[in-house]
Amino acid sequence: MVCEKPAPPPASERGTRVALIFALTAERLTAFYEYGQWLTDGQGASLAADWLARSKRTLPLSERRALSALSDQLARQIASTLSREAGLYTAHDMMEALDPNHHSELAESMMVECERLLDSEPAAG
Repeated sequence: MVCEKPAPPPASERGTRVALIFALTAERLTAFYEYGQWLTDGQGASLAADWLARSKRTLPLSERRALSALSDQLARQIASTLSREAGLYTAHDMMEALDPNHHSELAESMMVECERLLDSEPAAG
């Protein structure tokens, strides 16, 4: 007998976009602090497609690239204001927060920042 995971709960389009910015920012910060490299917008768009596929959602490539660019902007802003140790902690906490069972004030404040960033874009979904 094959057991399938239940479908994810419906998410608003805006919520999906905010979550993508958060997840991509976490990935970008992790890559930067662990490997000293920034992901390209194309790499971010590919990661977004993978993340969306796991939750049975999709967005057009142009939108994934735009969200990837927003996450790059946020990640670089964060990295420019934190020490290496604080940046490593932030990246780790954000990656942990991708698990819905993990809660932290830092991750919640970063999610609010992702919302603000999305809302500030003229073409925001």
